[in-house]
Amino acid sequence: MDQLTLGIGTRLQHTQYGPGVIVGIRYAVYIISFIDSGIKEIDKADEKLEEIIPENVSEEIETTSEVEKSLLKILKMWGGISEPVSLGDKWLGGKMLLQTADKTQKPKDIPIEDFFHKIVMLRDRLRVLEQNINSHKKLTDEDKVNIQQYITRCYGSLTTFNVLFKNKEQFFVGDKAGKDE
Repeated sequence: MDQLTLGIGTRLQHTQYGPGVIVGIRYAVYIISFIDSGIKEIDKADEKLEEIIPENVSEEIETTSEVEKSLLKILKMWGGISEPVSLGDKWLGGKMLLQTADKTQKPKDIPIEDFFHKIVMLRDRLRVLEQNINSHKKLTDEDKVNIQQYITRCYGSLTTFNVLFKNKEQFFVGDKAGKDE
């Protein structure tokens, strides 16, 4: 394998770790995100490494931004990599207080950062679920659409938590069509 031609986004097969994608390059090693093994540093001269060359490739990707979007989608799907999500400034250092109707019971304090982290993890896992559904080989298109509708409704149920997010583009978004009708 010609080591000089491999770059970020190259798909590889490793006999020990399985399929992966190059996500970083250092002097003597590739940083590869493997589907089953996570991110590993592999020596560029490793004999167990082989480039996966796709067949029947068409010129679908035309711009650098489209390449970046495609790579990010692959990395999120394969590596569980999530984007950095910031808690709104007004919530930093805050806490969430859960109080039962019975005032004799002690309330539960939860740091808002911990609660926010759980919300972001839920969102990331829903995204991975969506990607797994979309790439599933045995589900019909109709099945995929039906399951996607449930996931969209889950996002809609989570819009209450948008108040915690610093950036609007990271908000949960449900079914927009339902609001217009």
